[in-house]
Order: sequence, then structure tokens, then C-alpha cells
Amino acid sequence: MDYIASFFAGAFLCNCIPHLVCGLRGETFPTPFANPRGKGPSAPIVNFLWGAFNLLVGVYLLSRHPVTFDFEPSFLALVLGALAIGIYLSLHFGKVRRDRSPGS
Repeated sequence: MDYIASFFAGAFLCNCIPHLVCGLRGETFPTPFANPRGKGPSAPIVNFLWGAFNLLVGVYLLSRHPVTFDFEPSFLALVLGALAIGIYLSLHFGKVRRDRSPGS
């Protein structure tokens, strides 16, 4: 169970970054609350709140299932969670931006 919690902690912590950044910069960015879901733009405040929620969930998971930052299984699960969501989201949002750009 600790490895699953570590994996999801990494995923939530990675996912909080773009939403917090866009929210704090006053930029729109897709969230699960957009229309269409995950593709349409969400207001900066929605992004900030969604990013804060992801940060809190990631920190909560780490507080309940601490990870030693060493090459051990729970740390590797945390890194794999961050890599998995990071790769998926970079491909997803790259496609969203390409589809939105004029002349596509």
C-alpha cells in the first residue's frame, strides 16, 4: 500500500505545478472542470485552487506514508508517479495546444 500511496503522491505533486503556476500568473489552463473537460480553458482562480488541492493531497499522502529520498522502492514509486503523470500530461496538453493553434 505504501508504494501505491507514494506513486499517487508523486502524481499529485507533479500535477500541482502547472496549475499553481498558471493560476499565480493569471493565465488560463485546462482543468477537469473546463468545458470540454481537460481541454477547455479554466480561469486562473480555478487553476490555483486545483493546484492547491493537488499539493495538499500529495503532501497528505507523503505525511501518511513517508518516503526516504534514497534509491529505495517507495522513493522510486514516487518518482515513477511523477514521471507517469508528467509524460501523460505533456503529451495531452501538447495536443490540446496544437489543436487550439490557428492553421492546425
